[in-house]
Amino acid sequence: MKIVAFGGSNSKQSINKRFATYASSLFENADVEVLDLNDFAMPVFSVDLEKEIGQHEVAQAFLNKLKEADILVVSMAENNGNFSVAFKNVFDWSSRIEKDVFQHKPMLLLATSPGGRGGASVLGIAQNLFPRYGAEIKGSFSLPAFGSNFDLQENKISNPELDQELKDIIKSNF
Repeated sequence: MKIVAFGGSNSKQSINKRFATYASSLFENADVEVLDLNDFAMPVFSVDLEKEIGQHEVAQAFLNKLKEADILVVSMAENNGNFSVAFKNVFDWSSRIEKDVFQHKPMLLLATSPGGRGGASVLGIAQNLFPRYGAEIKGSFSLPAFGSNFDLQENKISNPELDQELKDIIKSNF
């Protein structure tokens, strides 16, 4: 089983990438590939630019990575209550090539943030939007207060109740 995971941020210190990496490690007998959105940087999408240069090869490379997956583990970063610009740009370019960006792959949808809501706003947006773009969301989970609930040294959730909740979601849905 191949898992492709990524955090919806281009921060080099992305807590969402760390969270997606940890969640991916909870799947048994899985080959995990963690993507970095920095590897999929493109100019800001516009229809004028698309008309000028056509479909961007980097967006196709992103779609090809998703195509290799049996399961997607995606942790969304929240910027001002919505997707990060880095994720939205990759998503916009990719959706112009293939409307079903997520290619009907089973998805564990996550979010975390430093705050107490744990990216709840962006998680809600993604839960509503992603199925229209081919996501088969099998489970979702928000980790609040990342700094208090995630051990950066151990690279795992430090709050036992929240850790068990995530594990139960994975066990029940995948």
